[in-house]
Amino acid sequence: MDNFDALISRAPLLWDGMWLTIQLTVISGFLAFILAIVFGLAAGSPKFILRLPARIIIEFFRGTSLLVQLFWLYYVLPLFGPQLDAFTVGVAALSLNYGAYAAEAVRASITSVPKAQWEATTALSMSWSHKMRRIIFPQAWALMLPSLTNLWVHLLKGSSIVYIVGLSEFTFELLQLRRVTDWFFALAITGLIGYFLLALVITWGMHLLEVRAKFRLGRGPSLKEVLSLKPTLHVGTGGRSMAPTGNQSQGGPR
Repeated sequence: MDNFDALISRAPLLWDGMWLTIQLTVISGFLAFILAIVFGLAAGSPKFILRLPARIIIEFFRGTSLLVQLFWLYYVLPLFGPQLDAFTVGVAALSLNYGAYAAEAVRASITSVPKAQWEATTALSMSWSHKMRRIIFPQAWALMLPSLTNLWVHLLKGSSIVYIVGLSEFTFELLQLRRVTDWFFALAITGLIGYFLLALVITWGMHLLEVRAKFRLGRGPSLKEVLSLKPTLHVGTGGRSMAPTGNQSQGGPR
């Protein structure tokens, strides 16, 4: 009971820490996605002048530790410019690091679009922006979502390291809870449940985006069908689903 009493007494601080973790995860995830689109498109470009700088940036941030990037942004960068606050440093480091990984997912997904689709856009004399917006990217979007989901969950867990620059996020508050309880209750129970619930929200949210993206391409059920409690029967081509009706729901025609 002492552990639960300590948990209740520190609940406001734990919530503040979790809220900070949520802010870091959402803002950094959004910025990482923007960077991933920019560098992913540039890395897959046939133009060397775009591809080379993108590859250098991607490999640099993928090849160096997030911890080192945090220290560099917080302690070294101020030697050459203004001091950034801890929250900005945390968002910047997470965005750059995971944006570099996500850029590879974007590049790979775009290059995975069938060659015939690219040839069709050329035959229709589409501009680069038009064919990317209407033909190529919608197909690549459905392909990259599973990888982006995994990276966003990793970003959530990676955000726990920002306490080293002075941010009292969820992991920091869990460590404070451990001082008045024990490591098992604080980390293996409270921390495990907290991070699991946050990861579950991300996973389900991204899953719904994937369902919608595939449905728009005619490759799966709609969001309404997925969220419906009514059973569906997958028939026909294109992966569309249909609810059983009439005699079919009663064992088929007599």
